Amino acid sequence: MSQDGPMLADHFPLLALRVRTPRLELRLPAPEELAALAELAAEGVHAPDSMPFLVPWTDQEPALVARSLVQFHWLRLGRWSPDDWGLDLVVFRDGEVVGQQSMSAKQFAIIREVHTGSWVGRRHQGQGIGTEMRRAVLHLAFAGLGAEEAASGAFEDNAASLAVSRKLGYRPDGVARHVVRDALAVEHRLRLGRDAWRDDVPVTIEGLPPCLPLFGI
Repeated sequence: MSQDGPMLADHFPLLALRVRTPRLELRLPAPEELAALAELAAEGVHAPDSMPFLVPWTDQEPALVARSLVQFHWLRLGRWSPDDWGLDLVVFRDGEVVGQQSMSAKQFAIIREVHTGSWVGRRHQGQGIGTEMRRAVLHLAFAGLGAEEAASGAFEDNAASLAVSRKLGYRPDGVARHVVRDALAVEHRLRLGRDAWRDDVPVTIEGLPPCLPLFGI
């Protein structure tokens, strides 16, 4: 508790969690930062002729894209439980919002497996940000939370995401067939075990110990 009285993070310590790499900071956003993330999503996340998401939430007019992002962010935090959680971290570079890196799990205390997903605003793509923010969240998962496995996936036309996974040592874990935009979309599932994880970039974590019960640890 601060000397000036209780802070919101005293009741929900995830608000004080920070994950940092040489270029990036990942954390939950303040309201104005969530607004900036929503604006970034509304500007565009991918080319119009592609759809990297199983739920095509970006196939809306920009104002609805922004609103749905805000509502989903609040929904995930409001439904949080140690047995079923989803952490949607905003990614900052030099104080500017550049994207979002998510990590989720069910029954983590027993299964010790996390799932990750992410996106980077189109004007920030092609600068290695996607790789660095995935490294950051993998450090949080393996070094911070003691995960044993990290799972991810990408549609077969999402070359950038698949390249990040290959670079970080993920191995193929089968495929899944989905219907997206009324057409077949084949997802390549990927998996990274603790034994294959390489902590190649300096990553620091701040504020984790008070959060551990919220992760089921």
